Amino acid sequence: MNVLSIGCDSVYESDYRYKVNPAKGTFMLVLAHSSIVMDIDGRSAEYPENTAAVFDGNTPAEYSAAEEHLVCDWLCFDTENESDVADTAGIVLNRPVLCADPVMIGELLRSILTEHYSLNGRRVKMTDLLLKTMLMKLGENFQRRNVPQQSADPHYSALVELREKIYRNPQTKWTVDSMAADVNMSRSYFQHIYREAFGVSCMNDVISGKIEKAKEILSETTCTVSQVAAMCGYDNEEHFMRQFKKIVGVTPTGYRKK
Repeated sequence: MNVLSIGCDSVYESDYRYKVNPAKGTFMLVLAHSSIVMDIDGRSAEYPENTAAVFDGNTPAEYSAAEEHLVCDWLCFDTENESDVADTAGIVLNRPVLCADPVMIGELLRSILTEHYSLNGRRVKMTDLLLKTMLMKLGENFQRRNVPQQSADPHYSALVELREKIYRNPQTKWTVDSMAADVNMSRSYFQHIYREAFGVSCMNDVISGKIEKAKEILSETTCTVSQVAAMCGYDNEEHFMRQFKKIVGVTPTGYRKK
């Protein structure tokens, strides 16, 4: 992978509009540090800060400031193997995603910028490694969650905050009523708007959060399956194992061994 150009903490006025048009085999990444408007394939929507997207030029796209200024990091790069971006890194191209760890991604982008403009004889190798690491980290956001649909709904920010809370607290006994109350919505409207925003039902998202946390614990600790189940909010170990195998395809023990 080769870095073509890069900028960090770039500031643009409210009338600024950038038309994304990378050449074949070239990609552009944008990480917004303020709210941003993205027009993708003719559909325009406003997204909160910490939203990122990787464009390949096959889908018409523009982005602009949602408020007085737009602050963002951006990166243009190319690669001999285009599958490195979508298949290997797990990124859904031309689709915005809210970053769970924007600080780390931003730090990696700054490291890429430093190496790109350095006189280090190994800078090409270093930028390649840093870029791959950054893309893999960004790809985790697509793998952990279904990609949010474009949404201009006034409740979108509250729903994003709730979703982050769900994934950070898999041990919580989340219910439709408790989640609806968290964002001050009726039960039926909440279920409708949640699916519209994220493309998945709220309860299925709760389960996804539990399973993702379980995978993390299984990979990084020696906790027993029973302990993992409890840490992820399951009262019944057998139920946890059945649900884990149904979603992941292997048992918790099998996942740890693999």
